Amino acid sequence: MGLPAGILRILQIAVLVLLAVLLWHAADGAAALAQLRTADPVWLLAALLALSVQTLLSAQRWRVTAAQLGLMIPPLSALREYYLAQVVNQSLPGGVLGDATRAVRSRGAAGLRVAAQAVVFERVAGQLGLIAVLLCGLGAGLVLPGRLEWPHWLLTAAVLGSAVGAAALVLAGKVPAVRGFARGFSHAVWARDIRAQQITLSLGTALLNVVGFACCARALGIAMPLGAVAALVPLILFAMVLPLSIGGWGLREGAAALLFPVMGATASDGLATSIAFGLVFLVATLPGILVPLVQQRPLPATAAGDGLNRDDTRGAEGTENGN
Repeated sequence: MGLPAGILRILQIAVLVLLAVLLWHAADGAAALAQLRTADPVWLLAALLALSVQTLLSAQRWRVTAAQLGLMIPPLSALREYYLAQVVNQSLPGGVLGDATRAVRSRGAAGLRVAAQAVVFERVAGQLGLIAVLLCGLGAGLVLPGRLEWPHWLLTAAVLGSAVGAAALVLAGKVPAVRGFARGFSHAVWARDIRAQQITLSLGTALLNVVGFACCARALGIAMPLGAVAALVPLILFAMVLPLSIGGWGLREGAAALLFPVMGATASDGLATSIAFGLVFLVATLPGILVPLVQQRPLPATAAGDGLNRDDTRGAEGTENGN
């Protein structure tokens, strides 16, 4: 039996406040704020552009995924709804209410079940893209200039985490609901005729997030070697996936403060860069505020064909708790 929603929200806000206080003292918050005042607006604009294009690609990934399930979403409608979902996710604890709203507003003639599957599968595809970038980055970090000094505890945690994750996947594969989810996901994301497009979109969104973060670092005069960008930034962004705060704030900053010393920078550098990234991302989502003003009705999504067979989608219901 889970916690009541109200108590869960209070705990999430408490986590955010606690992390903010701890980071301010542990990572020299005063120095981070002073660093933010020197930010180069040109590099911040570059980060804003990267994150804006990332939203465009994410909306297209949602359209492709939904179409595989028989839910046709017009391009502009998909973009509006994605912006609106981002605003909600950045404003409320948990980081998933915007996606739930996106599913409800896009259900159209296909129904809520199909709409929810489209949102869940699209979000999972995005996280898999970030994982792929992370794995490539870790490999590149071993050969690219700018050697990273990984602490032993982090390497141990990575090995243990990988082992636990692999075991969980094996055990989950024996659950009928998980197998149903996997079949639905395979049809919506990994079908032969859309596979290349899905890979391109997921890798593109992940890389643009990484580039946006690196641009924020450059705006503050922090030089991140290519190996550090590839290996560290995906790890930092993964902290935002945990639904423990509002919009990933606090968790992302803690990860950045913890990981920046790996490349020879300071915890204060990591804190300042993460704050800059969070603020730029907030600005990038602002178009979503206009959606309720210009569109009062749900988007005109329509069902096309039978989509995915019901037997294949059983177990893929609900909303995803992920970025």
